[in-house]
Amino acid sequence: MEKIEHRAVIKFLTKQGKNAQTILNEMETVYGEQCPSKSIIYKWHGLFKHGRESIEDDPRSGRPVEATTSDIVEKVEKIVLEDTRLKKKKVICISWSIRYHNFANPT
Repeated sequence: MEKIEHRAVIKFLTKQGKNAQTILNEMETVYGEQCPSKSIIYKWHGLFKHGRESIEDDPRSGRPVEATTSDIVEKVEKIVLEDTRLKKKKVICISWSIRYHNFANPT
């Protein structure tokens, strides 16, 4: 079950007036191992109880965690194809280095 679906269940049960512990117990009974953690249930129960309506994540600010462009992919692919013995860790470092260089020195 997706986290959005879990949130919808938590929202529904909160609107029915159930407390967080009851919601946790019911979700553990129904979903077992797929049940969200106690802290997640309590967090979302509190948010819905205090008026939140959306079950979606809030938008985040800042730059993306990853910036993959075709140029970066081509550069890393070229390096890997030139030396197929490269270790995964080395390729990751090369990828990061190219990415940093592209942001620090845009052409």
